[in-house]
Amino acid sequence: QVSELTAAAMEGGMKFQDALQARLDLLRPSRQQIHACLRDHPFQLVPRVDEFIAKLHALNKHVYLVSGGFHIMIEPVAAQLGINAETNIVANRIVHNDDGAYTGFDPNEPTSMDMGKPKALETIQSRGKYQCMVMIGDGATDAQAKPPARAFIGFGGVAVRQKVVESADWFVTDFGDLL
Repeated sequence: QVSELTAAAMEGGMKFQDALQARLDLLRPSRQQIHACLRDHPFQLVPRVDEFIAKLHALNKHVYLVSGGFHIMIEPVAAQLGINAETNIVANRIVHNDDGAYTGFDPNEPTSMDMGKPKALETIQSRGKYQCMVMIGDGATDAQAKPPARAFIGFGGVAVRQKVVESADWFVTDFGDLL
């Protein structure tokens, strides 16, 4: 059920906030379960994304991770890529009580709702006084970020989604193409 809800949101067939709420209602993940999942199933980066991010950093470009996923799960990826988790991640936050039990999610995060990524990019652009931003992503909500992003690069290295292909200014399946 969670996979079906995720696919519906990623492909644009369901409002993101509805899919998010439904998935969390099914899972009700405790803090301990999330940490155990990350320990037992660490994220594996797609090939060459680390080289691509390192190249951007070498060119003094600012890199942000803007995700409908969860901050707690994106932090290890940010660490692997040398991205500041405190300042350069915009993602959803799961709320737990003092014992670590799931109590909900923060609905005030822009990425917790449909059209949240453009809102997140507007905030990033305003704070950083950026003239030009480019969004790279693999889902329908990533494509929504143009504008304020000047360009959208669709990524299909894990899954090719037709809506992403159609929305992209440039579509790639390998970060090596971006290098």
